[in-house]
This record gives sequence, structure tokens and C-alpha cells, in this order.
Amino acid sequence: MDRSQQSIRVAVGEDPIDADALLDEVRRAGSGATVLFLGTVRDHSDGKEGVTHLEYEVYEEMVEQKIGSVVEEAVAKWPVLAAAVEHRSGVVLLGEASVAVAVAAAHRADAFDAAEFIIDELKKSAPIWKKEHWPGGAEWSRGS
Repeated sequence: MDRSQQSIRVAVGEDPIDADALLDEVRRAGSGATVLFLGTVRDHSDGKEGVTHLEYEVYEEMVEQKIGSVVEEAVAKWPVLAAAVEHRSGVVLLGEASVAVAVAAAHRADAFDAAEFIIDELKKSAPIWKKEHWPGGAEWSRGS
């Protein structure tokens, strides 16, 4: 695959994630598969019920570069045509997407594998911290 034809974009910010726009962004004539992963805020975590929202803090000078490195690693391993990753910072409400990974490839296995790799590695290595809020408390934890 000609890597010069691959499209990669990473963004981190407070704006809500537009999943449809991400899908449109990675869509290619040669892609037989487009995978979209959305990580959303749920109402429980590690035995804590009633989570109301999350608060993300990021190391702004490094976060997009680190996520970009993860995406570059994925496109080196799989024949990805396009990939876009967005992660929220600040407050993210219950049911909203906090992270999105969109990957297009000619074949579904490559698209799924690359997307899974990206989200797994992002969660391990991106300088992002989250604070879970529930009635009567809140707690910081590493991860996205």
C-alpha cells in the first residue's frame, strides 16, 4: 500500500464528537469496511453506581502527538486507508461519547484489528486522566 495515500487525523478537545462526520471523513472508494468505535460515559464504574459524568484532563502539549504515534503504528501494521481519532477533554455527560476511533480499510479484519489496537494502546499510553463523578463523590483514575 502506498502510505502517501493514507489519511490520518487526531484531535483532542472539549467539543462533542460527531460520529457521522468521522465516518464521512474516513470513507474511501476502496474501503470495503469502515469501523467506528465510540467510548461512551456509562452510569457505573468499578462498583460505583450512579455515575453522572466524567471529567477529562489531558497533557495538552503531548496528547495528540502520543495518540498520533499509536495511529501511525496501526497503519504500519495493517493496510488502513484512513483513520480518525477524537478524544474529549473537560466534562463529558452520561451517554455522550468521550472517545471515537474510525478506521477504513479494504477488508473488515484489517479495519477491526486496527481500530481495536488504536483504542487499546490509546488507553494504555495517552496522557489522559479521568475523574468519575457520582452523587456524593468523585475520584480520579488513569485512563480514557
